[in-house]
Amino acid sequence: MATPTVVLLPIWGAGHLMSMLDAGKRLLARSGGALSLTVLVMQPPTENDRSEVIGHIRREEASGLDIRFHHLPAVEPPTDCVGVEEFVSRFVELHADHVKAAISALTCPVAAVVLDFFGTTLLDVCRELDVPAYVYFTANAASYALMLRLPALHEEVTADFEDMEGMVYLPGLPPVRPSSLPLPVMDKKNPNYTWFVYHGRRFMEADGVIINTASVLEQSVLAAIADGRCTHGVPPPTVYPVGPVLSLSMSLPVEQPHECVRWLDAQPPASVVLLCFGSAGFSTATQAHETAHGLERSGHRFLWVLRGPPVAGTQEPSDANLRELLPEGFLERTKEKGLVWPRKAPQKEILAHAAVGGFVTHGGWNSILESLWYGVPMVPWPLYAEQHFNAFTLVAYMGPAVAIEVDRKRNNFVDASELEQAVKALMDSDSDDGRKAREKATEMKAACRKAVEEGGSSYSALGRLYEDIRKGALRTSQ
Repeated sequence: MATPTVVLLPIWGAGHLMSMLDAGKRLLARSGGALSLTVLVMQPPTENDRSEVIGHIRREEASGLDIRFHHLPAVEPPTDCVGVEEFVSRFVELHADHVKAAISALTCPVAAVVLDFFGTTLLDVCRELDVPAYVYFTANAASYALMLRLPALHEEVTADFEDMEGMVYLPGLPPVRPSSLPLPVMDKKNPNYTWFVYHGRRFMEADGVIINTASVLEQSVLAAIADGRCTHGVPPPTVYPVGPVLSLSMSLPVEQPHECVRWLDAQPPASVVLLCFGSAGFSTATQAHETAHGLERSGHRFLWVLRGPPVAGTQEPSDANLRELLPEGFLERTKEKGLVWPRKAPQKEILAHAAVGGFVTHGGWNSILESLWYGVPMVPWPLYAEQHFNAFTLVAYMGPAVAIEVDRKRNNFVDASELEQAVKALMDSDSDDGRKAREKATEMKAACRKAVEEGGSSYSALGRLYEDIRKGALRTSQ
C-alpha cells in the first residue's frame, strides 16, 4: 500500500513557506518513513516571490527526502485589496478548486492537510474531501489567542480599537494597551480586520492547530487557550506547540565567511548591537538620520543592516544608497565602532556570533525565535503586521527585551534620543533593565533547545501530532 501523505499548503512568504516546510520535515523524520509530504505550491503574485520560491523548492528537492512538490495552476490575483491580510486571504481562496483537484488526484492516502493560518477558507475543501485539516500558525501563541478571542471582542468593544479607552484583556497575558494591538485589527471598517475576525472564527473548525512556539515561552497563554478561556468556554482544537521551528542548517561552510561575520570576528564578545528589520523593513533618509545619531551617541559598537525604500513599481526594499540616507561624516566618525551593511545580510549567522550582545529587531516572530535560540536580548521596533503585539508580549510578558517608544502615528518613527536610551539600556553593563533582559534571554536559549530535544515539550508535542495524524490516516484509508 502507498505511504500516506501529509499535504502542506503554505503561502509564499519566506517566514511562512520555510517554517511550514521545516515543521513538515520534522514530522517526516518523526514518522520514521510512515508518512510522506506533498507540498501544493501556489504561484506567487510577484516575479521576485516566484524566483525565491523556486529557489527554495530546488534546494528541498535536492535533499533526497520524501517530499513531492505539486505546482497549482496560476490564478488572477485580486486587484482591489486595501492591505496584505485581505490580499493573501482572498488570493488563497481563489485556489479552492485547484486544491480540491490536486488532492483528489493523489494516488496515495491523504493522512491530513496542513493549511497556513491565512488559508482557513480551504477548510471547506477538506470537509468536502473528508480529510483531517490542521492549521499551521507561524506567529506566537499570544497572537493565536488574540485571534481566537477577536470574534467575541468584536461584539464587546463597540468602538475601533485605536479609539477605545482602557485596556484589552486577553486570558493568560497582562492587560494590553490598544496601541499595542496588531495593525490589521486597529480599524474595524478595514477589510483586513474583517479577515482577521473570519480566520479567528474558522480556526475552531480545524482538527488541530500547530504553533511555532515552545510551551515554556508562553505557558499561561497556552493554558488559557486549552481551557477555553479565549473562546467563551467552548473547547478549541488541540494545540501542538512544536517550536522553535527554525531553518538552522546554515549554509555549508565556505572558504570566505560573509563580510559582516568577518567584521564581527574583530569585535569583543557581546559588544555589538545588531540592527536588522526583516525582509520588508526599510528606512527613509529622515529615519536613517535619527537612527545614525542615536547609535553614535549611544557609544556602543553596532552592525546596522540598512535597506532603502522600494524602487518604484516594486515592493522589496532596495540596497541602500548610504550617501543619500546617512548624515554627512557619520561613516567616517564611526568607522572604528560600527559597520553599516546596505544589502541583505545573513541574520542567523550574525546572531550566532559571540560578538553580538543585543538585537534591535522589527519583531517578526521568526526573528524573535532566532534571537532567543542564540540567547540574544532584544529591543523590538515594530513596523507592520502583528509586530506591535509581539513587542508588547516580548517586553511585558516574556521578558528578554527592553522597550523603545515607537510613534505609530508617524509610521513607527523613533527619535534619536529614544534609540540612544534603548541601546544604552540594552547594552550598558550597569543597566538593570539590560541585565534582566540578558538573564531572561540566556534562560530562554536553554529552554528553547531543551524543548526540541528528545523528551522535551516540543518533541513530545510533535509526537502527539504524529499519532493523531496517523489515526487520521487509518480513518481516511478505510
